[in-house]
Amino acid sequence: MLSTYPDRGGKPSAKDAIWIDLLDPSDDEMNIVAAELGVSVPTRAQLEEIESSSRLQIDDGRLHLSVPLSAQSVDAETTPLGFILTPKFLVTIRFTERHAFDAAAQAFKTSAPGSADVFATLLEGMVDFGADMLEQIAAELNGVSKGVFRHYGNTRQHNIARSNRSMRETLVAVGGAGERLSQIRDALLGFQRIVPFAADKGKDWIDDKTQARLKTVSQDLLSLSDFEVHLSSKVQFLLDAVLGFINTEQNDIFKVLTIVSVVGIPPTLIASMYGMNFHNMPEYSWKYGYEWGLGLIVFSTVLPMIWFKWRGWW
Repeated sequence: MLSTYPDRGGKPSAKDAIWIDLLDPSDDEMNIVAAELGVSVPTRAQLEEIESSSRLQIDDGRLHLSVPLSAQSVDAETTPLGFILTPKFLVTIRFTERHAFDAAAQAFKTSAPGSADVFATLLEGMVDFGADMLEQIAAELNGVSKGVFRHYGNTRQHNIARSNRSMRETLVAVGGAGERLSQIRDALLGFQRIVPFAADKGKDWIDDKTQARLKTVSQDLLSLSDFEVHLSSKVQFLLDAVLGFINTEQNDIFKVLTIVSVVGIPPTLIASMYGMNFHNMPEYSWKYGYEWGLGLIVFSTVLPMIWFKWRGWW
């Protein structure tokens, strides 16, 4: 979809526009913009290239910039975002909806001070969106942390199936948060590259007020990067904690199986010995032979249990 701002009414035209927004554009729309503005509009494949030389380019005074945009949900995919910034106009190429673009579209629907001003406004909106996503992930991780340490630290799990399901859900939640953080990290690194590049290469035609806004954006990006590192460390900590609880519960299960097997071996040995039916076994003709055998079985069962209790195995 091709949109131009300010909106002059009628069919969108890139010739007199300050901001040209291409949302999941078709080949015809890209060709129209390229013909009217005399620029080369990059394709999605070109915007997805990860080399710095591909994401930060300057061509005849025109800045070509691209960054990856983090997905808004775990199931969604990251998409690239491209900018063509000149003193006269700004072209954006994107493949997903973003609130920052909708807000900017409303703000510049009737008038736009300049291409650099639109560029700074879009960056500020996307930084705010990134901050909101980090705050949401932080709240989710805090909830997971409380659930993990309160639930597993203060109670003993008797329902193994329920405990396994709960830990599996916790691992999925923490892993999903880690995946989104990874995407946000890529986006933050991309914005940290393009903001100072644009401010430096456009210093001759970007006014002081917009330069100050871009500097503020750079500072906000640094603080968000630090916060993202903190959240990534917390994700790793929670993963280690949950895996530790899983190992502890597995050890408890193996401990129970070990105790049962050890306690059950002596009675089984005694019972099998007296079940051999040899004629020369004196206990067969003894009046209290049956009670003797039962007593040995009980004693051989209780003695290992007392020993395990003394060792603190339960």
